[in-house]
Amino acid sequence: MPIPPRFRPKPRHSVEVLAFADLQVLDAAGPLQVFASANELTGTEAYATRLVSEGAGPVAASAGISLATDPLPDPGTPLGTLLIPGGTGIFAAAERAPLRDWVVRRAASAERVVSVCTGAFLLAEAGLLDGRRAVTHWGCCARLASRYPAVRVEADPIFVRDGSVWTSAGVTAGIDLALALVEADLGRAAALAVARHLVVFLKRPGGQAQFSAALDLQAADDRFGPLHAFMADNLAADLSVPRLAARAGMSLRSFGRHYQSATGRSPAEAVEDLRIEAARRLLTDTRLPVKQVAARCGFGSEETLRRAFLRRLGVSPQDYRARFSGGAP
Repeated sequence: MPIPPRFRPKPRHSVEVLAFADLQVLDAAGPLQVFASANELTGTEAYATRLVSEGAGPVAASAGISLATDPLPDPGTPLGTLLIPGGTGIFAAAERAPLRDWVVRRAASAERVVSVCTGAFLLAEAGLLDGRRAVTHWGCCARLASRYPAVRVEADPIFVRDGSVWTSAGVTAGIDLALALVEADLGRAAALAVARHLVVFLKRPGGQAQFSAALDLQAADDRFGPLHAFMADNLAADLSVPRLAARAGMSLRSFGRHYQSATGRSPAEAVEDLRIEAARRLLTDTRLPVKQVAARCGFGSEETLRRAFLRRLGVSPQDYRARFSGGAP
């Protein structure tokens, strides 16, 4: 194996992961592995991690896995990061007043508080998300918003940072968030080395979406698989409904009916979804002028792209780039 890159040592950063019955094991294991790999690849003890729980001892997580834990520490001791994973047990955990109280007090001693997936529900129940932007698993965003109206829920991002509180989307999004924490703590080079080591993206293509339009379309009837591949590879081409119907070998009326039934959207909506996703990726990952982004993605003009962004995302392409660009070259 190649010699791991070395980076300037940084002060040790303590991380506590709260364990509870029926937590989603990957919510905890994913970020923990990111921190462990950061230690290994930097040749330092940048992160000191441990799992803690109310009763200490083994905790039954998902997938039949039992996790060894330490007892809850004194909430007043200094802490770098408090991480709350999600899982089916989060709702029972959020109902336990002593645990909620400990989370509130522990958060006050932590430099930052992090949740993965539905772990956001415990933070919300503890009042730690009031007035803040937050995200959770896409299937639970509506529930979080309804139950905690003081939380500004955003359904789309992979993760959200609002001050010292970070929340992330479903399951594997915890890895994305942990990589962002490593980048904030140790720099981009260290985070990129960890991402390469774990064979994951430092920043997912398309950036902010919990799942991509192309992935969503894969759930459609197999008969449209080749058509979707053609659409994704030819976004700047003529993707009018008549052209797509002809490529699918169907009459215009039959194509529209069957496509809607298979995908839950019209052909024109699917094309726009793919074009917007591609435009988002170019806006965040490149410095191409917005006019060129519009042309490459098949919008024809900058104004057409602007109208699509305002209608679907509520922001202009320029504002989207300013908000989400990670300093693309």
